[in-house]
This record gives sequence, structure tokens and C-alpha cells, in this order.
Amino acid sequence: MSSFTKLLAQVKACTLCQANLPLGARPILQIHPQAKILIAGQAPGKKVHESGIPFKDVSGQRLRAWLGISEEVFYDPQQIAILPMAFCYPGSGQSGDLPPRPECAPAWREAILKQLKHVQLTLVLGKYAQAYHFQKKQASLTQLVQAWRDDWPKKVPLPHPSPRNQLWIRKNPWFEKELLPALKKQVLQVLA
Repeated sequence: MSSFTKLLAQVKACTLCQANLPLGARPILQIHPQAKILIAGQAPGKKVHESGIPFKDVSGQRLRAWLGISEEVFYDPQQIAILPMAFCYPGSGQSGDLPPRPECAPAWREAILKQLKHVQLTLVLGKYAQAYHFQKKQASLTQLVQAWRDDWPKKVPLPHPSPRNQLWIRKNPWFEKELLPALKKQVLQVLA
């Protein structure tokens, strides 16, 4: 058994935060050592927990539109790795899903990232993933995303594609006019 296969089996069997999860442990991620694009996200939502497929919800539809790729390409682990900060649905609170469980990233993230040696583009969705992947922790989401050219074309901060962020997208028209066309072009180039 390869080290990658062994690591993936361990992650899929993880119950580290089982006692703190309303629906129990069901680690959801998509990785393969050959992946060219990494999507670093937050944590699965309830619909994703139920399906067992990352981004199998409205957020995923929006994300695929932002990237300009089909479901077939999106769900090809040799093309796209999907690595949330926590692998299980954390539950919901007053204003949406709870933050990713804090136990997950320290236990697994570095070991998994070391396996992804062919990643050419990392898309970083939401504040928890952005706090991990960017050193600009004091920056607001808007400031960080506005500075998307700083780490271009290797790493791109994005708002979470949730419908809850529709107001943010309307308030920041430059996102759809400038960033998304450049992103679609870069994704196609990386996957070519």
C-alpha cells in the first residue's frame, strides 16, 4: 500500500471529533497525488454530508461556473483536489454553518498537502482557509480578494461561493469583471 493510499484510508476512517459533530463523522475530501488544482475550503455543509460528495450543492454549482469547468472535470481527482479545513459537517448556528472543527487541520492538513506535489493553482475559499493559506490574517475578505494579483497565478483568494455571499458579489463588481475572467483562463491553462 502506497503512503498516499494509507494516508487517505486513515483520513476516511477519522473519528477525531466525532463527539462534537451533530451528524457524526463522515470525512469528505477529494485528493490524488497528480491533482493540478487545489481547492482549499472550509468544511462540508449538510447537503454535502448527506451526499458524501464535495461541493454537491448550490455552492458547488456556483464554484464550477466561476472556474468555467464541467462537473466531470471538477470531480476528476487527478485534475482537482478538494481539501477543506475540516472534513466533516460541523453543524449549524444562527447565521449558517458553524466554523470548521479545529482538530482536523492540525491532524491531517500538512501530511495531505505534502502528497500534492503537482498543484499549480490553489483556490482559497472563505476566511478559515484564507487564515491558514495567507499570512495577511488581519486583512478583511474584501481586502484579501482585492489583492488577488499578489500571489497570482499560484494562489487565489475567493469568497465562499455560497448564495449567502450574493450581497458581497453585488457590492464588489470588480470580482466578476476582473478576477473571474482571469481565473477561468488560468484554470483552462493549468488543466490543458
